[in-house]
Amino acid sequence: MLQESLDIIIRSVIVYLFIVVAIRLFGKKEIAQLSVVDLVFILLISNAVQNAMVGPSTSLYGGLVAAFALFVVNFIFKNLLFRSKKFTDILEGHATMLVYRGKVVQKNLESSKISMEELESAVREHGVMSIGDVDLAVLEIDGNISVLSEDFRRKTTRRRKAHKVLTKEV
Repeated sequence: MLQESLDIIIRSVIVYLFIVVAIRLFGKKEIAQLSVVDLVFILLISNAVQNAMVGPSTSLYGGLVAAFALFVVNFIFKNLLFRSKKFTDILEGHATMLVYRGKVVQKNLESSKISMEELESAVREHGVMSIGDVDLAVLEIDGNISVLSEDFRRKTTRRRKAHKVLTKEV
C-alpha cells in the first residue's frame, strides 16, 4: 500500500507540474478570461489526466491520496510564490503595458494576443470613452486589465467574472 501511495503521489505531482507549465505557456490572458470553450477544455483535461495520476487504482483511497498530493504541492507553490520574487517572475510573468498616455503599445498587445476590439471593450468597461483618454492600461499577471485615466488619478480593474444583472424598477 505504501508503494501504491508513493506511485500516486509522484504521478499527481508530475501531472500538477505539467498543467501549471502548460497554462503558463498559454499566457495570462487565458486564465482570467475563460470562455465556454476554455471551461470545457479544463474539464476535459482534468478527466484526461485522472488516470495518469491514480494509475490502475479506482479506489476511494487512491483518489484521496491524489487529492492530498495536489493540496500539498499547491500549498508549496503558493508559499514559494509568496516568498520568492524570482519564482513568481518565472511562473507568473510580469504585468504588460498595453496603453501609455493614449498610445497603444502594439508589440505588447500582439505578444499578449489581445485584439484591438478586446482592448477597446476593456477601456469602455472602465468607463473611459476611448483609448486616447487612457493614461495607462496594463495586462496584470492575473489576466485582468487595469486602466488608469484622468492623469493617473482614477484606476479601475476589469474582472472577468459573473456580472450582476441590473434591473430598472418601475
